Amino acid sequence: MTKVLITGANGQLGREMRRAMAGTGCQCLFTDISELDITDRDAVCRMIESNGVNVIVNCAAYTNVDRAEDDRETADLINNQAVANLAMAAKEGGATLIHVSTDYVFDGCGCVPYKEDDATAPTGIYGVTKLAGEHAVVASGCKHIIIRTAWLYSRWGSNFLKTMLRLTSEREILNVVFDQAGTPTYAGDLADAIAWIITRRMTDKQGIYHFSNEGVCSWYDFTVAINRLAGNACDVRPIHSDEYPSKVRRPHYSVLDKTKFRQAFGFKIPYWMDSVEKCINELKTECNEQL
Repeated sequence: MTKVLITGANGQLGREMRRAMAGTGCQCLFTDISELDITDRDAVCRMIESNGVNVIVNCAAYTNVDRAEDDRETADLINNQAVANLAMAAKEGGATLIHVSTDYVFDGCGCVPYKEDDATAPTGIYGVTKLAGEHAVVASGCKHIIIRTAWLYSRWGSNFLKTMLRLTSEREILNVVFDQAGTPTYAGDLADAIAWIITRRMTDKQGIYHFSNEGVCSWYDFTVAINRLAGNACDVRPIHSDEYPSKVRRPHYSVLDKTKFRQAFGFKIPYWMDSVEKCINELKTECNEQL
């Protein structure tokens, strides 16, 4: 039986991993900070050794891009040092580490979808610490699959989709950046892809991969879709990114090329707008059930 350790299990991706791994026949250990402090290397090693873990899925991360600029120490602790702990423990225990990274390892100055071997050049602390985490995984020599993703959202926690659902329901007019392009990624789809890799025993296909939903849009397009699918009547208007204050320069283009992922794992990746509709419908169902 495959024994899987999932860290960050109370976050967006972690909660979707709970759903995706249910009924797979794998023995799963879902942990968050209260069950396992991944910044404690000894605790990580004990957890993996005592439970005979075969696969580690690291869903834990410091993801507040703006706050990271003022809190580099914590961002590095979670995005780099803790990842190094997981990687070294995986190496010692013979486990495979599936680590989730980000499009922010690139500078966003390109104009064609980024491939896995394109040059990295993060522009802020978040991206710097996430790239350092990637390097720590590779340097450890552990068996690993690094999955870079982008624009992650779900029905859990705080994210762009849920914020725009609220704002488009509250406001008559909403200004949203239109000159940053990427692809929204439904955490449920990413969790399904990871579960697919594990349950089909494809963890030997090591390396760096890109995964987001298919297609391309701007934050403005994303919001227009959310507004329409939610049935809200907000007037969503496009603005330039320099009209929106931020502590860090966000990538203007962060579309990820998924060719390598599709070819390696044979997983059909959903179109971004289909997944947005799916998530919104799930939120509507959840809301109706609570009434």
